[in-house]
Amino acid sequence: MFYTHIIFGGIALLIGWLQFNKKLRLKNISFHKKVGKIYVISALLSSFSGFYMGYFATGGIIAKSGFMTLAIVWFLTTFFGFTTIKNGNVIKHQKLMIYSYAVCFSAVTLRIYLPLLSPLLGGLPAYKLIAWLCWVPNTITAYLIIKYQFKTT
Repeated sequence: MFYTHIIFGGIALLIGWLQFNKKLRLKNISFHKKVGKIYVISALLSSFSGFYMGYFATGGIIAKSGFMTLAIVWFLTTFFGFTTIKNGNVIKHQKLMIYSYAVCFSAVTLRIYLPLLSPLLGGLPAYKLIAWLCWVPNTITAYLIIKYQFKTT
């Protein structure tokens, strides 16, 4: 499960940002679709294995619930982002995929917070906090981006 999580999570992280490049998306829709399918498969595999790994996370119920909730949110936003575009709902697809990639990006924010907070709080207390801090602010940021980008006048 560990290798599934890091390999496919790494792929999702590396290619996901390409989907937000408007010029690239509009110029070559077939490329967008191909990369999107790779992202969706990678994110679903990584989130599923991440849920399993979260059950065994160090840090007790606080860390376990943080990582398992992260995995659920990532899986669901990705899955429904894919199904909404299959049903022709472009706007809902775009919103869900912003959330999906924001949660995917928790891999980066976790690695930013860990060396910053561990010396201040100690390893285990920092890890428990980071299990939530690595993705909740990203989700709030995604909400604000969506609110700004999709506001109606």
